[in-house]
Amino acid sequence: MRENDEIAYLVLTTAPPDEAEHLAETLVRERLAAGINVIPGMKSFYWWQGTLHIDAESQLLAQVPGERLEAFIQRLLELHSYEVPEVMCFQIDTGHPAYLQWIHDEATTT
Repeated sequence: MRENDEIAYLVLTTAPPDEAEHLAETLVRERLAAGINVIPGMKSFYWWQGTLHIDAESQLLAQVPGERLEAFIQRLLELHSYEVPEVMCFQIDTGHPAYLQWIHDEATTT
């Protein structure tokens, strides 16, 4: 993998556990992410439209090559049930070279 190839690590949330698994499986099957970890049973406290909400949610952690990032986010927004889903993206500066290569290879294979 070249030094300038970007890898993104995304943090996402959704409420129903079955939706989290559906999102993860769909995005990985479509090769928009190399892998997605689903962490169920998280409790979220947040404001929405002036009201404090406390909800059970699932967190998703996605590994995405930079060249697939825009398509990943677009597809996620099509599939997600939230009006404004959490999508936080972190650019990875360094990591285990073989793992970073795996992310790139698996999500760019057609």
